[in-house]
Amino acid sequence: MKKYVLENGVRFLYKFREGKHTSFTIALEAGANSEEKNIGCAHALEHMLFKGSKNLTEQKINSKLDELFGFNNAMTNFPYVIYYGTTSNEDFKEGFNLYSDIVLKPTLNSNGFIEEMNVIKQESIEWKEDLEQYCEDLLLLNGFKKERLEQIIIGNVDELEKITLHHIKEFYKKFYIANNMVISITTSLDFDYVKQIVLNNFKDINRGVLNLVEIKRELNESKTFINDIQGIEGAKIAVAFDIQNLSLRELWILKIFNLWFGEGVSSLLFDEIRTKKGLAYEVYSEVKGEKGINLFKISLSTNKEDINESLNIINECIEKAKNLYLNEKDLKTLEKRFNLKTSLELERSIVVANRTAIYELMYNDGSYVFKEMDNRNCTIEEMREVVNKVLNNAIIQILK
Repeated sequence: MKKYVLENGVRFLYKFREGKHTSFTIALEAGANSEEKNIGCAHALEHMLFKGSKNLTEQKINSKLDELFGFNNAMTNFPYVIYYGTTSNEDFKEGFNLYSDIVLKPTLNSNGFIEEMNVIKQESIEWKEDLEQYCEDLLLLNGFKKERLEQIIIGNVDELEKITLHHIKEFYKKFYIANNMVISITTSLDFDYVKQIVLNNFKDINRGVLNLVEIKRELNESKTFINDIQGIEGAKIAVAFDIQNLSLRELWILKIFNLWFGEGVSSLLFDEIRTKKGLAYEVYSEVKGEKGINLFKISLSTNKEDINESLNIINECIEKAKNLYLNEKDLKTLEKRFNLKTSLELERSIVVANRTAIYELMYNDGSYVFKEMDNRNCTIEEMREVVNKVLNNAIIQILK
């Protein structure tokens, strides 16, 4: 992978990938974490960028998106916002110019503002209809007070009512600057050709002074929260552990460990809770390692009468994990599984473009996407130390 930094600070990442299509991502550290107030503003801005630019109307933008892209999207997360898509190689220049126009030259006028905010409010309402997501949202709300993390990314309806077009313009002015932009392109097109297209679009934008919001997390104690919801038959359980202080290597070790602990049908959690006891249709754990939402989380659905037994088994699995009865051969098998899984995911050029851009924003090293597969020689003791560092002070959310 090649990295080229424009004079104004825009970072350009290039990854050669044989093929007839090109994928690209324009990424900024301008997600929900950056909202000190005006909750939901980052996501609302993402929507408003597609309402029209200085050169194109919303209708023309939509027509061009369908014409040029096999796939395109935008997403706001806690730490970042990304704009991304895949074109044929022959349409890359026009497609990238279109996205550059959307991101760099939005009109951000009153046309469609009220209508778009109404769309987002409806999205916020429907967000809660996904009970698994709602259980996680309640866990974050109850367990992480005084953090942006306690409110959903897109904002609740009450918060969205307060957002004005002025707020959106101010957010754009503060964070959509050269010094906060990463462009990642995965393609078989020549590097110099692609670089020139990037330069033509981004070389003249304002470098800016980047003042990112400092994320402060209080040390958490073990807590259990129970919310009763009318109209649901079963129960949702989420158990989370704070992993904000892990190094990159420790985070990698935790991902390897999770393949044994809670990812897949042979995992410890699945075996103990579903295979042996039949208490849940689906149970899993995952590593959320991004800035501002650094958690190791266990999720499952069960019957209301099986909540206590399910929690007891989770605790038993955690104690087994802390003792870690794996051997060196098991570790090598887990590393092999991790590398295969990651390699399969990275076969998709859009995944490469997205992840390299995100890793560049989060760690200042987009190439770590590939380096992560080169990590080696995790020992039993090293993994045991990480596991015992992580699996303490659980925050538990029960939705029933």
